[in-house]
Amino acid sequence: MNGAESLVKTMLASGVETCFANPGTSEMHFVAALDDHPEMRCVLCLFEGGTSGAADGYFRMARKPAATMLHLAPGFGNAFSNLHNARKAGSAVVNVMGEHATYHLKYESPLKGDTDGISQAISHWTRTSETALDVAGDGAAAIRAARMKNGQIATLILPANTAWGDGAAPVEAAAPPPLLRPSDDLLDAAAEALRQPDSALLVGGLALFGPGRDLASRVAAGAGCRLLAPLHAARLDRGAGSLPIEQLVYVIEANQKILAGLKHLVTCGTGAPVNFFAYPGKGSVPTPPDCHILDLCDGTMDVEYALSELARRLNAPDNPPAPVPLDLPEMPEPDADLTPETAAAVIARHIPENAILVNESVTAGAPLAGATYAARRHDWLPTMGGAIGQGLPAAVGAAVACPDRKVIALSGDGSAMYTLQSLWTMARERLDVTVVIYANRGYQILHGELKNLGVTRVGRNAHAMFDVEDPLLDWVSMARGHGVPASKVTTPGELSTALQTGLDTAGPYLIEVTL
Repeated sequence: MNGAESLVKTMLASGVETCFANPGTSEMHFVAALDDHPEMRCVLCLFEGGTSGAADGYFRMARKPAATMLHLAPGFGNAFSNLHNARKAGSAVVNVMGEHATYHLKYESPLKGDTDGISQAISHWTRTSETALDVAGDGAAAIRAARMKNGQIATLILPANTAWGDGAAPVEAAAPPPLLRPSDDLLDAAAEALRQPDSALLVGGLALFGPGRDLASRVAAGAGCRLLAPLHAARLDRGAGSLPIEQLVYVIEANQKILAGLKHLVTCGTGAPVNFFAYPGKGSVPTPPDCHILDLCDGTMDVEYALSELARRLNAPDNPPAPVPLDLPEMPEPDADLTPETAAAVIARHIPENAILVNESVTAGAPLAGATYAARRHDWLPTMGGAIGQGLPAAVGAAVACPDRKVIALSGDGSAMYTLQSLWTMARERLDVTVVIYANRGYQILHGELKNLGVTRVGRNAHAMFDVEDPLLDWVSMARGHGVPASKVTTPGELSTALQTGLDTAGPYLIEVTL
């Protein structure tokens, strides 16, 4: 068995069963090894940013890492932005980056690059296999590293000759070390802070779904404090039947209003709130200046332990509070204007039970959060790191992880153009994804950001850098060209019909929402 074969067998023995791939010449022996193991699901993405985004979405729903196959330094560079999003989401990803044969690296070949430097810039763990005999052990170490601290980015650099040389026996990845836990003194201080008037518990990570969410709700009930979620939550359990939680928003002034009067804030599974950007004359944080912030534990620690200990100290009730009741917005008139608000209402009414919403709708999708709060129960997966082009590939990963659940991908037209190739992967893999493209003909958020930075005059050059109007993007044609059926809608009634068609379709379907 060669080194590549030992790596594939190590992955399978360690529970890594999916590989999102965009291979090149240096990965051919890895490709051949994967070909011998049909039990490894291999998903081709036509851009490396699609592979990393899909691996992110996969982990958020499956809670286990997938592998990516990336080509040399330029290929890894193409994956960088969605690896940034994955890192911010706390997703476990095992990157396998090909490299020139070790003896070839002394030559300045066209594709030679700083593989170590580019991988270390975004990965928590990086290693280059020195020989074929090292590959299995290195692969097991990469998987273990990815599983540490609730999820990390691990990158194994695989020189071509270590892939084709004689390898060692496969290795099963060892269990990651125990998660760090907050001290008793810190837990006591957090419990005391939450007992005070005008206090809140801000939770993230594992506290936003599953058992952690129940624990967080019980803690808030026991303390009599508010329960908050950050704007950027890798996975949030929402809708009817979920437990009530207040979520922070993007706009600074709105966040300041939500947090006004807060005297004590305890964070668990996330950090303290921070504004997305700095603006002239505005502070960097939305919390009141006199608010005392206690960081109990971050997302890399044992969040469930921290919450269970808080629950014990606060004599929290055994059962969580009453869940959110179903409360759908009214259906707009069929021939009304199609606006972000009316579109949000229609979408909220159509969300099926147990759906997964991958949201990168940016400006046009702002009303979605409120409209869908009490819709049928669903998981909410937003962009985490602010690097656009995450929505469509993350939907690919979520659909691969949960083939029995409907995925709805919501994206702005500017964002979706970054990873348009994901539509082809949806069609090829017959993934059950309904894609909604908000076609507002530009990077509309940048108009607001320009104003926020004090620029009041928008001239020809600025407008030209923000719009995608000349020529107009034809999303129906682009979708069909990638093998995805599609329709264009201009009214709430047309959107309702198209959504029903998409949800009834066993496979991908795209809707262009003209705003």
